[in-house]
Amino acid sequence: MVLEIPGATHLHSGKVRDLYEYGDHLLMVASDRISAYDFSLEPGIPDKGEILTRMSLWWFEQLADIVPNHVISTDVPEQVAGRALIVERLDMFPVECVVRGYLTGSGLADYAASGHVCGVPLPRGLVDGSRLPEPIFTPATKAEIGDHDQNITFDHVVDTIGAEDAAALRDLSIQVYRRAEEIARERGILLADTKFEFGRRPDGTIVLADEVLTPDSSRFWPADAWEPGRSQPSFDKQFVRDWLTSPESGWDRDIESAPPRLPDAIVEKTRERYLEAYERLTGRSW
Repeated sequence: MVLEIPGATHLHSGKVRDLYEYGDHLLMVASDRISAYDFSLEPGIPDKGEILTRMSLWWFEQLADIVPNHVISTDVPEQVAGRALIVERLDMFPVECVVRGYLTGSGLADYAASGHVCGVPLPRGLVDGSRLPEPIFTPATKAEIGDHDQNITFDHVVDTIGAEDAAALRDLSIQVYRRAEEIARERGILLADTKFEFGRRPDGTIVLADEVLTPDSSRFWPADAWEPGRSQPSFDKQFVRDWLTSPESGWDRDIESAPPRLPDAIVEKTRERYLEAYERLTGRSW
């Protein structure tokens, strides 16, 4: 349900965030909704919107010397306090900027089929969870609710936005990933992969937007439990994905029916994982 917020006009709702026109700027509200396999699930995860917002703000601070971000203020209407940001209006690039440092998920599926991920050739013999020789830029299309992001090649990005901007997004994405991966590793967490969104100011400046390096947009693995060759334990919504595809859920993903309601125990354990990621990465207690 979209909130009615005084002084704000609803523009768009994504899988997790609601966007409003707010004077000369935008109001971006993070909900407690959670999605998996292109479905919005019920119920939401308590405090998730606030965790994502706090984590994004912390990461924006760590990355400020690499790339500017879209945050203007955290002084938001009371009914969305703690889970909303006032942000710049930007001309958004129509591409998900994904960087992978480890092989898993759709990247693993692409590799198994072709030995490549988004056109990037990789060494033979890699398995689920393998660390890649270098982080790779593996872009994807931006999908609407109910649709699936599609992995694309760098050449596709060039054709879409031009060679100069494509190279800039690739280089910025990898630079940001390297910084974040180093910070996370120092805190005992492996940043397996993540996705960024960028926009452009009227003066041409490229700006980091949306959320950044949250459990929704990233795969976080405990470093001390990393073991290539199997699915890794995680601090993100992979826990929900794993339950949905388990016999316990009774859901058949292949028939495209709506997933079942999440049990209370899965909701609580998911909240605990999001909180642990926040506290371990930021060093701040909830």
